[in-house]
Amino acid sequence: MQIDPQPLTREAFAPFGDVIEVPDEPGRTYYEEALGNLRPAAHPSLSLAHRTETPDRPLTAELLERHEFSSQTFVPINVGRWLIVVAPHAPTGGPDLAGVKAFVATGKQGVTYRPNTWHHGLTVLDKPGCFAVFMWRVGGTGDEEFVPVAPFTIRIP
Repeated sequence: MQIDPQPLTREAFAPFGDVIEVPDEPGRTYYEEALGNLRPAAHPSLSLAHRTETPDRPLTAELLERHEFSSQTFVPINVGRWLIVVAPHAPTGGPDLAGVKAFVATGKQGVTYRPNTWHHGLTVLDKPGCFAVFMWRVGGTGDEEFVPVAPFTIRIP
C-alpha cells in the first residue's frame, strides 16, 4: 500500500484532531479545546523533541503509536516541512490501516492528536527540526503504546 500525502488543512485533519496555526499577527490564539485527558491521576507533560530530517524517499511505515488516554500536541519550533501519518482506531482494536491518511505540514502548522489516535513517529522532511510536545502522563502503562503494522509506504513530495 502506498499513501500520497496531502497538504495539512483543518478540514482534512478534523477526524484525527486539530491543526494549530502559528499566528502571523500580534495577539494570542487559544487551542485548549483540543486538549484531552481521560485519566484524573495524569499530570501535564511538556517536552522538546529534536529530529533530523529523514533521508527515506519513500518512507516505509512499520510501526504506529497511540496515546489512549491523552491528546498529544506538537508545536513546531524552527521546522521546515514535516510529515503527519494518522489512522483511526479499528473497532476490533489496533490501527485501522484502511483509514490511514498522510499530511505534509509547514513549519507554521502544529497538530493535536485526539486521545486514541494512531500515528507515525515525528518525521521532519527538509531540515532538522525542534518541536514542543504536550500531553498527560502517569509514568506507566497507558501513556503510550507502539504496535507493528503491515509495512506501507508514504510518497514524500
